[in-house]
Amino acid sequence: MGGGSQSLNGTAHRMRYHHRMLNYIWFGLMATAFVVAAFNGTVDAVTRGAMESASTAVQIAIGLIGIMTLWLGIMRVAEAAGLVTLLGRALRPLLGRLFPEVPAGHPAAGAIVVAVAANMLGLNNAATPLGIKAIEELQALNPDKDTATNAMVTFLAMTTSGVQLIPATMIGVLAAAGSQQPTAIIAPSIVATFVGTVAAVTAAKLLQRVYPSSDARREVAQ
Repeated sequence: MGGGSQSLNGTAHRMRYHHRMLNYIWFGLMATAFVVAAFNGTVDAVTRGAMESASTAVQIAIGLIGIMTLWLGIMRVAEAAGLVTLLGRALRPLLGRLFPEVPAGHPAAGAIVVAVAANMLGLNNAATPLGIKAIEELQALNPDKDTATNAMVTFLAMTTSGVQLIPATMIGVLAAAGSQQPTAIIAPSIVATFVGTVAAVTAAKLLQRVYPSSDARREVAQ
């Protein structure tokens, strides 16, 4: 119990450190931009550009409400109709090969399947908690709580690159920006995300051979 508490405290400390570093980076970028603008005499242009960008961002965000509501509604109907479950069943054999460390009957296997299926359908609101649940289940199988397992790395590579059959968010952004054919992005998005996912998973698998997990090192030692 004490070891688990120390692990959680260490993780929380690292997260706070990373947040501070990101804040420093963003502040540094903004400060550098204003200093350069002051030297170049373009402070007014920078301020005007910032205000115009903020106004445009609000307009796009408001315009997204309608189109996102439509697509999320369609996706919710597809989810209720069992499309996520059907896609999950189709993906199960492939995911079983990608995650050989996960036992077939373990809850992590089902969580991975459903999370990947939701991500492919563009169900971002559903995919995020499902992905967190999958990581929690994979962590239950992890003997070294402070180090990610091969299955965790592969899962994160897949969800980060994320093959998307219906990029609802980008369709909404294009529609809000006035695009005449916002759905034209579907085919290029499928190709781009497929190539990205293959590259990410391949890199993860290759690096796993170079940097074996604690389980693999333990097996070699025995």
